[in-house]
Formats: sequence, structure tokens, C-alpha cells
Amino acid sequence: MFYWMESVQSYNSKGWNYMEQLHAFVDGGLSDPSFINAISGIVNRGCQDPPCGTGEVDGLLERSGYFYTVMSILIS
Repeated sequence: MFYWMESVQSYNSKGWNYMEQLHAFVDGGLSDPSFINAISGIVNRGCQDPPCGTGEVDGLLERSGYFYTVMSILIS
């Protein structure tokens, strides 16, 4: 939880701000996978636009699938 609050929610780099992007994602109906991919990049590689000099995001497709699985459970 600490990592999420300190590193992800406060992320603001290269014109990409987590809170602004989160609001746009929600306002857009939670349907743009680029937000999920960016968050996966931040968590896994340290930037919103991998490979970030550290490599590709591990399990990018799976991460997106897991997100939508959880969202479908929470929404229903």
C-alpha cells in the first residue's frame, strides 16, 4: 500500500500525471487499455512508457486481463 501511495499515485513524469490519467480513464468508461499498460509500466519498470531503459513489462497482457477480471467482479 505504501509503495502504491508513494510511487504510483504521486507519479508525475514527462507530462503524465497519475491522478489526471486516472480521472480520464474513469471518465472514458474504464475502457482505454493504455492507462492499465502505463500503470503496469510504472509498477514493473518505473515509467509510464516502457521499456524505460530497463526492459519490457513482465506479463503485460496478463496484467490487463487481471485488471478487467477484478473490475467485472467489483462492478457486478
